[in-house]
Amino acid sequence: MQNVLGNRRAIAVLLGPALVIYSVVMLVPVIWSLGYTVFEGNAISGFEFVGADNFIRLLGDSEVHAALLFTFKYALVVTIGQVLLGYLLSLLYVFALKRASGIVRTLVFFPVVMPTVAVALLFQQLFAIAPTEGVVNSLLSGFGGVPVDWFGDGGSAFVVIAIMDIWRSMGFYAVLLYAGLIDIPEDVLESARLDGASGWKLVRHIVIPLSAPVLVSALIFSINGTLKVFDSVLALTNGGPGTSTSPLTISMFDNAFTYGNYGYGSTIAMLLTLVCLVVTVFIFRANTRTDKKGAGA
Repeated sequence: MQNVLGNRRAIAVLLGPALVIYSVVMLVPVIWSLGYTVFEGNAISGFEFVGADNFIRLLGDSEVHAALLFTFKYALVVTIGQVLLGYLLSLLYVFALKRASGIVRTLVFFPVVMPTVAVALLFQQLFAIAPTEGVVNSLLSGFGGVPVDWFGDGGSAFVVIAIMDIWRSMGFYAVLLYAGLIDIPEDVLESARLDGASGWKLVRHIVIPLSAPVLVSALIFSINGTLKVFDSVLALTNGGPGTSTSPLTISMFDNAFTYGNYGYGSTIAMLLTLVCLVVTVFIFRANTRTDKKGAGA
């Protein structure tokens, strides 16, 4: 093995194909998209060089600003919901259900593999107000409440989107965090219990610190996924009513493909890429500072 790792030709043969495929599939489109940002137009009408005009337009575009605000709000709420509920479920699997958790894990994970359009149609029916009331409005009416037009207002539509995506994804994060929790040595937990730690004290002082690496990984997975949300919003509300639930991805899609302006769509894509990069670096650095403080203590 050492001979293989020390042979540059062997390394090139082993890694070369993967690097070529990655470059063609990922890096080349990114560079190509970056090139589009200084042009206006599309493949049919032709391209015109506009320099920094797309970036100047981006700074003053209130629609993009609203989409960016919605993206941040969605990412914050859904990331917290996904990871928090996933972590609580993983604690339930490990410390309460234990060996009997297999069937529960499977049932909770099932929404992850369901098609996005099917899930969106399900939630449209659950929260429908016309032509027939959905389950949610029927329950509200049954308890003396007033039916709500959930998709008629941006605020209530956001609530439905958040509930749907948290429900869909919490099973994935539960399994991811469960894998981290079962790696905690049992003798460490037993020693903590003998010292009087139990319940919340055990979780706070032992379980959370030891599962911090996988918890940070889950946060990064979640925040990057939620910042790039597209299909679930498109299938459930199509960005409506109006553009009140339109994230950056839908704004990018509309400008590039609906309005035929590849350059401005690519500029919005660059903004989204930059946002994802900054947020990821921030999480890494915050976790590094926390680790250093813990080591110093």
